[in-house]
Amino acid sequence: MERLRRKCEAGEAVVAGVLSGTSADGIDVVLARPIVECADDAPRLAGLETLSFATLAFPEGVGARVRAALDGAPLGPREIALLSRDLGLAFGRAARAESDAHGLALDLVASHGQTIYHHDGAEQSGPASLQLGDGDFCAEAAGCCVVSDFRQRDLAAGGEGAPLSALVDDLLLADAPRPTLLLNLGGMANLTYLGAAGECLAFDTGPAGSLLDGLARRLCDVLYDEGGARALAGRVDMELVAELAAHPFFSAAPPKSTGRDTFGEAWVGDALARAGARGVREPADLLASAVRLVARTVARGLEHLPARPAELLVAGGGVMNRALLEALALETGLPVHSSATRGLDPHAREALVFAGLGVRAVLGESSSNPAASGARAGRILGKISPAAR
Repeated sequence: MERLRRKCEAGEAVVAGVLSGTSADGIDVVLARPIVECADDAPRLAGLETLSFATLAFPEGVGARVRAALDGAPLGPREIALLSRDLGLAFGRAARAESDAHGLALDLVASHGQTIYHHDGAEQSGPASLQLGDGDFCAEAAGCCVVSDFRQRDLAAGGEGAPLSALVDDLLLADAPRPTLLLNLGGMANLTYLGAAGECLAFDTGPAGSLLDGLARRLCDVLYDEGGARALAGRVDMELVAELAAHPFFSAAPPKSTGRDTFGEAWVGDALARAGARGVREPADLLASAVRLVARTVARGLEHLPARPAELLVAGGGVMNRALLEALALETGLPVHSSATRGLDPHAREALVFAGLGVRAVLGESSSNPAASGARAGRILGKISPAAR
């Protein structure tokens, strides 16, 4: 570990950030080199130099099992154990494949894992979350040290366990003018606000791809509405939007987080039933209305910001949905741009976040931030699976 720490401090380490999000459309792998500064003899992550990014397919059969788990298929102890093992191997092999493809020697993998349960703020006994993808199996497959399971310490320290991406966004958007507002559009949507005085606020706003892709699968038998083309051809039913927007999560104050237990397949089915009761049955109209709902719930999130930003930056798969970007501009009243305009690849952003959290764990640098997730400050996130000696 000391050798790895020295390589990170010298900016020589090759770090892979590995992620499979709530969209479950593949394994995102970013390769990066850390930029580390020392202040008061303590190393501190100051940035990440991106070397490559790719989305790799799940191994045969694994993707279908992940999709089934996210859609609510019952999992017993055996199924959970096997899926965690196989995902750990898949994440490690994906990181190794990407580093081999670029002729780079891999020093560290930071693996978020695959979320299959998140408390959504509704668990009366207290927050809990579960990510599959065992770090030890990942380390054996990658052939290097792995940091994984980042959410648990955040939860244990009183946090929501999400969104963790805000913990590194200030480094990824270091050159963006403040205040900066970044919206991630994955399975769920979440906002990161970065203020002029260094303040930070982050929270989930509600569903994004979980709703839009869920409707596209059910209504059009496609994985997603490519480019938002179907939604662009539809008519928004504003009364349906208002009815769906009455869900109590949307009016709750941050810190807050959510997931597929609240906004998964069961909620997609409920949205379809409500649409049918209103006579909204054309797939294009349903998709257009769902897009407007996502944009409206994001706009509600702006009410909690300490100051109004000049623009809305967007990252995640939803950046490709033109209908959604147009609806966001309409609902928020802000210019909407890809995070690429500020130098951050919108598709690599989350993988870069976990690469950064992994480096911090190796350096012994804390990451928790009460304004981001509600967790107490001073906590190092992630569990370390050392490389073989």
